[in-house]
Amino acid sequence: MVQPNARVSLKPGKSRAALTITHPNAAGIDIGSASHYVAVPADRDDTPVREFPSFTVDLNALADWLKLCRVDTVAMESTGVYWIPLFELLESRGFTVLLVNARHVKNVSGRKSDVLDCQWLQQLMSYGLLSGAFRPVDQVCVLRSLWRQRVMLLRSQGRHVQHMQKALTQMNVQLANVISDVAGETGQKILRAIVAGERDGQVLGSMKNARIRASIDEIAKSLQGNWRGEHLFALKQALNAFDFIGTQLAECDREIDQQLQRLQAHEGEPAKGKQRGRARNAPKFDLRTQLFKMCGVDLTRIDGIDVSTALAVISETGADMSRFPTVAHFASWLGLCPGTKITGGKLMSGKTKRCANRAAQALRLAAAALRPSQSALGAYFRRMCSRMDKPKAITATAHKLARLVYTMLTKGEEYTDQGQDYYEERYRQRVMHHLAKRAEKLGFQLTPIPNAA
Repeated sequence: MVQPNARVSLKPGKSRAALTITHPNAAGIDIGSASHYVAVPADRDDTPVREFPSFTVDLNALADWLKLCRVDTVAMESTGVYWIPLFELLESRGFTVLLVNARHVKNVSGRKSDVLDCQWLQQLMSYGLLSGAFRPVDQVCVLRSLWRQRVMLLRSQGRHVQHMQKALTQMNVQLANVISDVAGETGQKILRAIVAGERDGQVLGSMKNARIRASIDEIAKSLQGNWRGEHLFALKQALNAFDFIGTQLAECDREIDQQLQRLQAHEGEPAKGKQRGRARNAPKFDLRTQLFKMCGVDLTRIDGIDVSTALAVISETGADMSRFPTVAHFASWLGLCPGTKITGGKLMSGKTKRCANRAAQALRLAAAALRPSQSALGAYFRRMCSRMDKPKAITATAHKLARLVYTMLTKGEEYTDQGQDYYEERYRQRVMHHLAKRAEKLGFQLTPIPNAA
């Protein structure tokens, strides 16, 4: 029994790990909307903690003060978008800037203030206990901002389509019940003719595309409404807003095209693959060729990944995977790998962590689209659905897609689909192998039945 005041010695060859200062020239910054609090080592200035307003002239003064204090490494919390101007300014001035997760730097319980927060960041950074979040190179950041802007415009355009449908419903015009999409070619022709003053159902119905299954009489019947002025005015404004966002989307696509041309690092064109129809909301230029010249590989050869999904992933990560040492690091950053919540040597939960990652969201959508696919990935997704619930199967398949993307970008190899039959045969062989081993342990031997399916 160990006495209360006895000294417990460590085992031979083992010693207590002491914290050592690895970044003696580190500073910590607590980010705010109106001002930033900055802490430097106590021996560098008589006032080691200062407050700087968020105006540009004050941010330059902040950088000058850090240079005067011989600071070379800066740690800051990610607070909304307020950190971006200061991050870019300090990075351009030659500082090593680390953007840290606020969950990883929670202070010990007690009083909380901006001064204490920046001092805590500075202390943790000095001992090397913080790691910076992933941020791609500047040119990829430009592409990322443009693609996110395009996604925002598409969402706004979708809201105006809902406004059109609302105006039609209030007029009891049941056009949405006979055609699938009022934002399509037929729907837009009919709506614009209605706004222009046309009320004859037969004339409006004759504008339908040949692929529309509904007859002219059915469309004419659905267009019998009350035509109230206020609802027609709302429909007209929704159409104008829809067109305006369409022009903004075209302008945004031109900017994305130009930025992809600046990021070209490879020559040639992608090999001919599967013929896929162009999605309606996809950019109008040759995005597949542009992505190939940027990455050196054709990511759209992976089943489920189209040009929009590939650009959504590349705009978030870039084509250079050197920041991720292994594919496991990449999957962990995406939030797609199984969790490792272990206590007492027992795995408590394997649930993936909650992560609002846009690249992971795009891969999840691509995984969900594999359900009817007659490919090896489609067979894998259906097998996962048979073993677990659908959200977990989608995450597992998105994890597999992420590993394929990482392998293609790091090794420069093209993806070749072996087909559903190849995957099913490999799966059957694995099952037979494990059954044979289990039967051998129990003292039995498996014998195949002749002429069995």
